[in-house]
Amino acid sequence: MLIMAMPPVVDHPTWNRALDELREREKAATRELDAIAAERRRLPMVRMPAYTLVGAEGPVRLVDIFDGRSQLIVYNHMWDPDAEWQCGGCTSLTSSFTRLDFLDNYDARFVIVTQGPIDAALAYAERVGNTMTWYSTADSPFGADVDAPSGGGFAVNVFLRDGETVYRTWHTTGRGVEQLTFTFPLADVLPYGRQEEWQDSPEGWPQGPTFHAWLDSPDVARLYGRTTRSS
Repeated sequence: MLIMAMPPVVDHPTWNRALDELREREKAATRELDAIAAERRRLPMVRMPAYTLVGAEGPVRLVDIFDGRSQLIVYNHMWDPDAEWQCGGCTSLTSSFTRLDFLDNYDARFVIVTQGPIDAALAYAERVGNTMTWYSTADSPFGADVDAPSGGGFAVNVFLRDGETVYRTWHTTGRGVEQLTFTFPLADVLPYGRQEEWQDSPEGWPQGPTFHAWLDSPDVARLYGRTTRSS
């Protein structure tokens, strides 16, 4: 990689002063995120109808997808029935979630729901090495009712269960999903950041088109797919 520009070189005390100034803003952002999370915990919720989705073992009620837990995070994975590869952003993001057992301590579960038929969805998960639990809403209005309709975009939805009753408590999409992954925070602490043209960077910093450094679905399959790992 050709280095186009570099940060200025200073002595250690000067560097510490600049870092301390930035740290004040970082701490303020952390406190603001805490305040947002506190407001999120105070959001009202909406009662959901009964839905039946399809999992690897066949039809399953939405309330049973909680698997006995009280809280459920759903990633609504985009699905194109005519595509060889599904959405690269969805594929890359969800394939990074490989150790979700810690959610047991929070009485919670995290699953994928897609508009694709279950057999195709499970085959795709295998192809790209995705280890999450998948469900299909191909024959249910659930996806459309939680702002992830057939032919639509991705989303994250959160639900709370009280006995046999399910409530929807939170929803986000677009860049709101970034908080769920480690990839962007890691890139953001690098000297050159994400290197995307929309970002505010000093003159001469390497930058390219938006998404240019993201792993696409074939990349994920090559790196993490089951067939690749066993060959």
